[in-house]
Amino acid sequence: MSLSDAELGRYARHIVLPQVGGVGQRKFWQSRIVVVGAGGIGSAVIPAFAGAGIGQITIIDDDVVELGNLHRQPLFRERDVGYSKADLALQFVQRLNHHVKATPVLKRIDAENAAELLADHDLVIDGSDNFATRLAVSDACVKLGIRLISAAAVQFQGQVGLFRSKPCYRCFVGNAFDAEDCDNCAELGVLGALTGTVGSFAALLALNSIAGVGEDQAGHVHVFDGEKLSWRPIRIPADRNCRACGSA
Repeated sequence: MSLSDAELGRYARHIVLPQVGGVGQRKFWQSRIVVVGAGGIGSAVIPAFAGAGIGQITIIDDDVVELGNLHRQPLFRERDVGYSKADLALQFVQRLNHHVKATPVLKRIDAENAAELLADHDLVIDGSDNFATRLAVSDACVKLGIRLISAAAVQFQGQVGLFRSKPCYRCFVGNAFDAEDCDNCAELGVLGALTGTVGSFAALLALNSIAGVGEDQAGHVHVFDGEKLSWRPIRIPADRNCRACGSA
């Protein structure tokens, strides 16, 4: 794949970075990424990927915009209330970068369909709002051998972790959270700017991983304290009894 003159101009500030260059930019274009959730996390991740020139973005979200979303989901406007988040995210990508192929999937991802929806992708970013979905996505990524970045934000705390089969996200949280009725930001609240911070960090982690920038962060979760404004990395050990990756 060779970049056109227009693309060379568009991505010039990537290409002049010695850590990225033309090789890294081509890796972005060749990447096929799933974004699970077009909410607060997705509202930062999707523009970052479209701007960076990720070749294919699949956006999975069966929800519609609600008024209470708007304080943390700047992809949407007041006039969008009641409309599909995934479809609106597609329109945003098309307006920003016509070189990027975006595909909306208006389905709820779960343990039954996760493997089918995630297959044939290189990386998944999960910004969903419940543990049942996160664990279904993680288990499917382990099964398919796909890199997973899990990103979450609630109240004033954020978490972003990169998992490559083993250890997996289930090693981090265990089996106790498979139910869908666990607490989320709807019950606990979240500062709007926090989701953007966490989503941007997740996008940066993804782009670094694709281009091979910096140290490999697989098996680490980065925890952000929004009150102290500090990041802290935690190494996650593999659980040999993990029902997802224990035999991987």
